[in-house]
Amino acid sequence: MQKKACLYIRNHVILAILLLISLCSVAQESKVESKAYSRMLNTLLKHSVNEVSVTEAAQAKDVIFIDSREKQEYEVSHIQDAKWVGYDDFNMNRLKEVPKDRKIIVYCSVGARSENISLKLEEAGYKDVSNLYGGIFEWVNQGYPVYNTEGQTNKVHPYNMLWGVWLNKGEKSKEK
Repeated sequence: MQKKACLYIRNHVILAILLLISLCSVAQESKVESKAYSRMLNTLLKHSVNEVSVTEAAQAKDVIFIDSREKQEYEVSHIQDAKWVGYDDFNMNRLKEVPKDRKIIVYCSVGARSENISLKLEEAGYKDVSNLYGGIFEWVNQGYPVYNTEGQTNKVHPYNMLWGVWLNKGEKSKEK
């Protein structure tokens, strides 16, 4: 339990530093959000799995989207027909009906959690797994739709206040 708390604090400190660095560079850039977001992602991600851009993902055929966020995030909105697998309580059994040779694109808010889940899928024998670079935030920022049980929505779960700064379009859900 203490190890989990230390990791939680460490991750938030790293996030705060990344956010500060990115915000400090804002005044010097003409396309602030995309450059700052890209810098943050390049620092945060390990780039240990295949990555796919939002444009490539949106154009992909016969693909299964896997949502690796927490259930409450998924319920606010998700990419259409995405299968939820979770992160903290990730369970490979949620994918037992997904053939190991199908094209899979895993996403979360920005790509960090989905990168870890992508590695787990590869280790389990899935052959064609990619991480959505920039996550659902970039998906929405580029104007692609998200859905909930009632249909298309503008709401997106911001994960928390710090991460939510990267969501420039859509409506940040106040649900926790």
